[in-house]
Amino acid sequence: MCESCGVAEKDGFDIGGRTLSRRMLLAGAGVGLVGATLLGAGNQSPAHGATLQNGAWCNPALGYFPNGGHFGAPRNGGSHTGQDVTNSSGTAVYAAAAGTVIRRQWGGGLPYRTGNGIVISHGGGLYTYYGHLNAYRVSLNAKVSAGQRIGDMGTTGNVTGPHLHFETHSGGLGAVVNPVSFMSARGVKLGGGWSYLDPDARGQRARVIQFLLNQRGHNLEVDGWLGPVSTAAVKSFQRSNGLVVDGQVGAATWPKLIYELRQGARGNHVRALQTALNKRSAGILVDGDFGPATNSAVRTFQSVNRLVVDGLAGPYTWRALVG
Repeated sequence: MCESCGVAEKDGFDIGGRTLSRRMLLAGAGVGLVGATLLGAGNQSPAHGATLQNGAWCNPALGYFPNGGHFGAPRNGGSHTGQDVTNSSGTAVYAAAAGTVIRRQWGGGLPYRTGNGIVISHGGGLYTYYGHLNAYRVSLNAKVSAGQRIGDMGTTGNVTGPHLHFETHSGGLGAVVNPVSFMSARGVKLGGGWSYLDPDARGQRARVIQFLLNQRGHNLEVDGWLGPVSTAAVKSFQRSNGLVVDGQVGAATWPKLIYELRQGARGNHVRALQTALNKRSAGILVDGDFGPATNSAVRTFQSVNRLVVDGLAGPYTWRALVG
């Protein structure tokens, strides 16, 4: 975790929603990520109007929360300004939302931060910071999309081991808020978990849902919008599977909606998989054919996220893709 970085310039940050560690188990010398928490389907929050769970945000890195790496933890007379997410060096780090890379330098140019860092501006006074990177994968001033790979987890700066130091700033750069509660409000379980998308959500994961529903017999326009027609299809699926009929695609709905896929599969469910892979920078053709290119993309994604590399798109891989 961060040894001395991310010290708040003042005390008194709200840490009332203190984080409980949701540890993933690391198989084989801490490399193969096969978290016991990966398949949990609990804690589904109700869908509602004007929601922040609109598909704009996603998980920046897979891993677990180390002891003492939580927001607000004591740091040299101050407070830890982010949440540490631990995994092995080289684990992929992704943009948590679309935006512009405004800083790409030591500590992100922020006081008391150390290591290679990236700051992304998301507009509306929202910023995210990614610290201790071993490698940059985007340039300064680059426009990035949600889920685009921007760097590699590492050990640069003052650290006790490889991890991502992740911060969320709301109301201006420097106005840090608890990343766990900030991301949770936006349907993201920081460190790893099924995403939550409410009716009216938009983006690549909305397309994933539409393709998966079409594989089950619906005839939706795959436009990346969970509008009234797509939401009705979600509710129909939930009703037929004995789920809460709320139109929200979350930890209870995703596991029943996905398919286990491997090379040789064809259909809209493969298009869903290819779309999810492209959200994570795969850059493959969405043609519904799980051929060599898709197989390679699945294995690459599994490798850089420290999942078991078997080419099987099962629940663990799907959860990481759409988280």
